[in-house]
Amino acid sequence: MRAAVFRAVGQPLAIEEVADPEPLANELVLRVKSCGICGSDLHVSDSPPGLPAGTVMGHEFAGEVVAVGSDARESWKEGERVCALPYIACGRCAACLAGDGTLCSKLLATGLGGVPGAYAEYVRVGTHESLRLPEALSWEDGATVEPLAVGLHAVRQSALEPGDDVLVIGAGPIGLATALWARFFGARSVVVSETAPGRLELAQRFGATHGIDASKENVAAAFTRLTGGPPRILFECVGVPGLLQQCIMMAPARAKVVVVGVCMQPDTIFPGMAIVKELSLQFVVAYRRPDFQLTLDMLEAGRIESAPMVTDRVDLDGFPAAFEALKKPTHQCKVMLEPA
Repeated sequence: MRAAVFRAVGQPLAIEEVADPEPLANELVLRVKSCGICGSDLHVSDSPPGLPAGTVMGHEFAGEVVAVGSDARESWKEGERVCALPYIACGRCAACLAGDGTLCSKLLATGLGGVPGAYAEYVRVGTHESLRLPEALSWEDGATVEPLAVGLHAVRQSALEPGDDVLVIGAGPIGLATALWARFFGARSVVVSETAPGRLELAQRFGATHGIDASKENVAAAFTRLTGGPPRILFECVGVPGLLQQCIMMAPARAKVVVVGVCMQPDTIFPGMAIVKELSLQFVVAYRRPDFQLTLDMLEAGRIESAPMVTDRVDLDGFPAAFEALKKPTHQCKVMLEPA
C-alpha cells in the first residue's frame, strides 16, 4: 500500500510503498476513508528526537472494514463503517474494561511508533477500540471524533460548572473542540484567543461567545473588558514553550489552568506565582472510550457538528506539502487526508 512515511526530524514526509497490514486475532484492517492531520504530529515531526525512521503517523481516522481477525468474525463484518481509538490495548485489564485503555500497560499507540497509523491506504485497529460509525455520519465526521473527544475529556477534567467564564487559548481543532464542549456544558462566556483571523471567525461556530486577536490585544485585559471579570478556567490548547507561564500570569486567584496542548520541548514556569494565587494546574491527555461514544452520539443526534472544522482535503500525492503548510497555518484548520 501507499503511505506517508516519516524519515527524519525536519524533513517532509515521503510517499512510499509499505507492507499491507494484516489483522491479528482481535483486530480489524480498515480502508482509510478520512484521516485528519493533528498538531501533535506536526510538533513531533519537527522536534528531536522525533519518531523512529519509517513511522507512519495518523491517528484521527475513519474507514471501512476490509479484513477481520480470526477471533472477531462473529462480531465484525467486512464493509462495516468504523472509527477507532488510536491505540491497541489488551482489552482485558482493569483499565481497558473501564474504558481507560490509554492506561493499559500493554498499549501500542497508533501512528507514534507502536502501530502504523492512518496516513496510508489501510490501517490496523483493535476490536476493543473500534466503534461503529452511524450511517447518518460522514467519513469526515468519523475522523473528527478523535479531536472532539480530546476537547470533551479536557472539559470534563476541568470540573467546569454551568455559568463559568472560560478562556480557550488557541483556535486550532483542539481549541475549537474545547470551546464547543465548554459551551455545551453550560459555560456563560467562552472567550477564544488566537492570532490567525480565519480561525477566530471559525471559533464563533464552535461555541465562542467572544474572540480576541492575541497579536493585537492584551488577552487578560480584553477578557475582563468582554465579560466583566477574569476567567475561572483557562484552557491552554497550543503547546508551545512559554505559554503555560503566560496562563499562570493571566489567571486570577484560585483559578484552574488546564493544559491540553502537547508541548514537545522543555519549558519553564515560575511556581511562586502559581502558589501565591493558589492556582490549580490540570494536565490532561487524550480521552476515554466513553468520550468517543458520547461524541458519536451527539454528532448523530445533531447536537454538535464538526463539518465547519474541515477546511482542506488532500490526496496522498499532495499530502506532504499540505502537512508542511499546516506548520504555519493561514486559513487552514482541520486538513483531511483522503487516500483514495
